[in-house]
Amino acid sequence: QVQLVESGGGLVQAGGSLRLSCAASGRTFKLCQLAWFRQPPGKEREFVATVTWSGDSTYYADSVKGRFTISKDNASNTVYLQMNSLEREDTAVYYCAARSAATQSLVFSRWRFDSWGQGTQVTVSS
Repeated sequence: QVQLVESGGGLVQAGGSLRLSCAASGRTFKLCQLAWFRQPPGKEREFVATVTWSGDSTYYADSVKGRFTISKDNASNTVYLQMNSLEREDTAVYYCAARSAATQSLVFSRWRFDSWGQGTQVTVSS
Protein backbone atom coordinates (compact mmCIF):
# COMPACT_ATOMS: atom_id res chain seq x y z
CA GLN A 1 0.00 0.00 0.00
CA VAL A 2 1.14 3.50 -0.86
CA GLN A 3 -0.31 6.58 0.81
CA LEU A 4 -0.29 9.98 -0.88
CA VAL A 5 -1.08 13.14 1.05
CA GLU A 6 -1.49 16.40 -0.86
CA SER A 7 -1.35 19.96 0.40
CA GLY A 8 -0.98 23.50 -0.89
CA GLY A 9 -4.18 24.22 -2.74
CA GLY A 10 -6.17 27.42 -2.30
CA LEU A 11 -7.56 30.55 -3.89
CA VAL A 12 -5.30 32.74 -6.01
CA GLN A 13 -5.77 35.55 -8.48
CA ALA A 14 -5.04 35.05 -12.16
CA GLY A 15 -1.34 35.54 -12.81
CA GLY A 16 -0.42 34.34 -9.34
CA SER A 17 1.43 31.25 -8.13
CA LEU A 18 0.83 28.24 -5.92
CA ARG A 19 2.91 25.23 -4.96
CA LEU A 20 1.32 21.85 -4.38
CA SER A 21 3.02 19.12 -2.37
CA CYS A 22 2.41 15.38 -2.26
CA ALA A 23 4.13 13.19 0.32
CA ALA A 24 4.40 9.49 -0.49
CA SER A 25 4.70 6.85 2.22
CA GLY A 26 4.27 3.10 2.66
CA ARG A 27 5.58 0.64 0.08
CA THR A 28 7.31 3.29 -2.01
CA PHE A 29 10.07 0.90 -3.14
CA LYS A 30 7.65 -0.40 -5.77
CA LEU A 31 7.00 3.01 -7.30
CA CYS A 32 8.33 4.06 -10.70
CA GLN A 33 6.40 7.24 -11.43
CA LEU A 34 4.53 10.11 -9.75
CA ALA A 35 2.12 12.46 -11.48
CA TRP A 36 -0.34 15.28 -11.04
CA PHE A 37 -3.78 15.13 -12.61
CA ARG A 38 -6.61 17.62 -12.32
CA GLN A 39 -10.36 17.57 -12.67
CA PRO A 40 -12.02 20.86 -13.63
CA PRO A 41 -15.68 21.32 -12.67
CA GLY A 42 -17.90 19.16 -14.84
CA LYS A 43 -15.02 17.67 -16.79
CA GLU A 44 -12.94 14.50 -16.91
CA ARG A 45 -9.76 14.06 -14.93
CA GLU A 46 -6.78 15.07 -17.06
CA PHE A 47 -3.04 14.66 -17.00
CA VAL A 48 -0.96 17.66 -15.89
CA ALA A 49 2.65 16.63 -15.24
CA THR A 50 4.74 13.64 -14.29
CA VAL A 51 8.19 12.64 -13.01
CA THR A 52 9.98 9.33 -12.70
CA TRP A 53 10.54 8.05 -9.17
CA SER A 54 14.25 8.78 -9.55
CA GLY A 55 13.43 12.36 -10.51
CA ASP A 56 15.42 12.16 -13.75
CA SER A 57 12.66 12.60 -16.31
CA THR A 58 9.63 14.86 -16.50
CA TYR A 59 6.79 15.50 -18.94
CA TYR A 60 4.03 18.10 -19.11
CA ALA A 61 0.66 18.59 -20.73
CA ASP A 62 0.80 21.24 -23.44
CA SER A 63 -1.65 23.42 -21.51
CA VAL A 64 0.79 23.89 -18.59
CA LYS A 65 4.17 23.66 -20.33
CA GLY A 66 6.32 26.66 -19.47
CA ARG A 67 4.11 27.62 -16.50
CA PHE A 68 4.19 24.56 -14.22
CA THR A 69 7.22 22.71 -12.91
CA ILE A 70 7.18 19.26 -11.32
CA SER A 71 10.02 18.19 -9.07
CA LYS A 72 10.80 15.48 -6.52
CA ASP A 73 12.70 15.55 -3.27
CA ASN A 74 14.20 12.08 -3.01
CA ALA A 75 15.07 12.47 0.68
CA SER A 76 11.47 13.02 1.74
CA ASN A 77 9.68 11.20 -1.11
CA THR A 78 7.72 14.36 -1.81
CA VAL A 79 6.69 15.58 -5.23
CA TYR A 80 5.97 19.24 -5.86
CA LEU A 81 4.02 21.10 -8.52
CA GLN A 82 5.05 24.74 -8.81
CA MET A 83 2.30 26.58 -10.68
CA ASN A 84 3.06 30.05 -12.05
CA SER A 85 1.08 32.42 -14.26
CA LEU A 86 -2.13 30.74 -13.18
CA GLU A 87 -5.20 31.13 -15.38
CA ARG A 88 -8.88 30.70 -14.63
CA GLU A 89 -8.78 27.54 -16.75
CA ASP A 90 -6.42 26.01 -14.17
CA THR A 91 -9.24 25.90 -11.63
CA ALA A 92 -9.69 22.26 -10.66
CA VAL A 93 -9.24 19.64 -7.99
CA TYR A 94 -5.62 18.50 -8.28
CA TYR A 95 -4.72 14.89 -7.55
CA CYS A 96 -1.38 13.28 -6.90
CA ALA A 97 -0.98 9.77 -8.35
CA ALA A 98 1.63 7.02 -8.15
CA ARG A 99 2.37 4.04 -10.36
CA SER A 100 4.13 0.80 -9.51
CA ALA A 101 6.11 -1.04 -12.17
CA ALA A 102 9.31 -2.99 -12.64
CA THR A 103 11.04 -0.33 -14.72
CA GLN A 104 11.00 3.45 -14.64
CA SER A 105 9.10 4.91 -17.54
CA LEU A 106 6.52 7.61 -18.15
CA VAL A 107 2.88 6.95 -18.95
CA PHE A 108 0.11 9.52 -19.00
CA SER A 109 -3.17 7.66 -18.76
CA ARG A 110 -4.92 7.92 -15.39
CA TRP A 111 -5.96 4.29 -15.69
CA ARG A 112 -2.33 3.19 -15.34
CA PHE A 113 -1.88 4.69 -11.87
CA ASP A 114 -2.37 2.53 -8.78
CA SER A 115 -2.57 5.02 -5.93
CA TRP A 116 -4.26 8.40 -5.57
CA GLY A 117 -4.30 11.20 -3.08
CA GLN A 118 -7.47 12.78 -1.73
CA GLY A 119 -7.22 15.84 -3.97
CA THR A 120 -6.70 19.52 -3.25
CA GLN A 121 -8.78 22.38 -4.63
CA VAL A 122 -7.13 25.12 -6.67
CA THR A 123 -9.31 28.09 -7.56
CA VAL A 124 -8.06 30.88 -9.80
CA SER A 125 -10.10 34.07 -9.79
CA SER A 126 -10.02 36.80 -12.41
